[in-house]
Amino acid sequence: MIKLTHEPIDFAALTESVRSDQAGAVVLFLGTVRELTGGRQTVALDYEAYPEMAEAKLAELLAEARAKWPIVGAAIVHRLGHLDLGEVSVAVAVSTPHRHQAFEAGQYLIDRLKEVVPIWKKETWSDGSTEWVHPGSKESG
Repeated sequence: MIKLTHEPIDFAALTESVRSDQAGAVVLFLGTVRELTGGRQTVALDYEAYPEMAEAKLAELLAEARAKWPIVGAAIVHRLGHLDLGEVSVAVAVSTPHRHQAFEAGQYLIDRLKEVVPIWKKETWSDGSTEWVHPGSKESG
C-alpha cells in the first residue's frame, strides 16, 4: 500500500495491514517532526508533493524492495501539509519471513524515499525563518 495523506497516520492500522501468518517479522519505521535540526530549533514542517509523481516513485521503490527481499507485506504512508513537533510525517511497515530481511527492506525503503521521491519539506525555525529541503539533500532526513 502506498498513500499520501493530509490526515494523521494510523501507524497501528498500517502495521496490522502488513502482518501475516507467512511473516515472522514486522518492522515499522516512523519519521517524526523533531525539535532540533543542525543545531536550529524547528517549530513546524510543511510537506508538499506532486502526488502522481510521488506515488509512482514510491511504487517503484516497493517493486525494487520486493525484488531484493522476500517481502510478504509492505506499506508506505507520507503526510502532506502542516505538521507540528512530534507528529508522524512518514511511516514504513514491512513484513518478511525473518527479522534481518524486514530491517534491511525497511531501511532501504526509507533511505531511498528520502533520496528520490519528490516530496519537499519546508522547515519553519523558531526565529520565524523558513527553508525548503529537497529530496536527496543531507538535511532531508
